[in-house]
Amino acid sequence: MNLSLNTAAENGSRSATVTVAGELDFMTTNKLVDYVSELLSTNQTLDDLRLDCADLTFCDSAGLSGLLNIHRQTSPAGIQLHIDRRPPHLERLLDITGILEYLTATPDTSDSASGE
Repeated sequence: MNLSLNTAAENGSRSATVTVAGELDFMTTNKLVDYVSELLSTNQTLDDLRLDCADLTFCDSAGLSGLLNIHRQTSPAGIQLHIDRRPPHLERLLDITGILEYLTATPDTSDSASGE
């Protein structure tokens, strides 16, 4: 039940990459969500948030819930969420649940989306 998180973003870049390594489960999901929340609050000019999952060793339903929570933060802010380098177990979980396209859909920031 260990999760390691690191961020790579160049100064002035409108993109940030969070490397997610270890297990994403009930015990660690809040760590990822809190980490991303802090990143978003301190980088309000982001257009893209990439989660590099190459070193993710496990993900359960709590981890999926965390990914959905992150999407609920990025989408209204007009930030495109990318889930990159997905290991086979995560790919399968996202495929079975059918949420990959939802998580990585382009945010709709048009006036019609805001009800104007």
